[in-house]
Amino acid sequence: MTEQQQFEALIEAVTREVFCYLGDRQLCELRGLEIDELVCPGCDQRCVETCAEKARKVVAAGATRLTAGPGISAIPVDVAAMIDHTLLKPEASRADILKLCEEARQFGFATVVVNPTWVATAAAALRGTPVKVCTVVGFPLGATLPQVKIQETEEVVKLGAQEVDMVMNVGALKSGEDGFVEQDIRGVVEAARRGGALTKVILETALLTDEEKVRACCRAQAAGAYFVKTSTGFGPGGATAKDVELMRLVVGPGMGVKAAGGIRTYEDLQKMLKAGATRIGASASVRILEEAAGLPVDSSAPAAVVRY
Repeated sequence: MTEQQQFEALIEAVTREVFCYLGDRQLCELRGLEIDELVCPGCDQRCVETCAEKARKVVAAGATRLTAGPGISAIPVDVAAMIDHTLLKPEASRADILKLCEEARQFGFATVVVNPTWVATAAAALRGTPVKVCTVVGFPLGATLPQVKIQETEEVVKLGAQEVDMVMNVGALKSGEDGFVEQDIRGVVEAARRGGALTKVILETALLTDEEKVRACCRAQAAGAYFVKTSTGFGPGGATAKDVELMRLVVGPGMGVKAAGGIRTYEDLQKMLKAGATRIGASASVRILEEAAGLPVDSSAPAAVVRY
């Protein structure tokens, strides 16, 4: 039997054991199995403490094969999958972007969000992984000409962007030019869709009244956007649970709501999810996951300058 065949046989054996014991028993009862040393030489038996619940959910959902690799831990992958891991600082270097991509790959974030100039770099770094590349258009002011937003969208999609976060024309909305706002959004939505990408519309809620937030959500929905989003992170304020709740009430259950701006802790994230957010934009993503997993967090680490 070849080494590969032995490995496959081992995985099959582990899978059978999992199915045998999962039933009505807790995974912690697997601790007595004699295969521990075979499966994980030097096993400290922490795997069944840190990933038991996730393993149960995966198997219950119908999985017939479980895979584990180095570094498997208590990091909650279901939380990670809702986070857009973000780096939009103007001083971000290629090395910073590659680190962002590696973290996204390691933790299983939904996307990385980078400035347009780094889309190709991120797409190459994440090729073959489930992590998507997201970028920003008309950022951060939203006052770019509609045709420029369309062209920018077309170019970033060609470079590998799968999601586009565009900034709404805030001044036009506040001027009552709702038709123009909708057309501005539709141009980006259609350009992104032609390339197989989806669009999120950034409202910059800190600059809007509640009535304007409602109008903005309606226009974004009418234009075919997939998400409405609170903030750029470069405005006068970030996401609030109140704004997220209002946006969710307006767009209903069929459209995504992304909370971004000032979300630095697991508590912040939980508030946004409870209010109705289905995606979170954060630059402190790794720290948030560590808190969610109950891991020690370096409280001396400086807070992110950008609130995105």
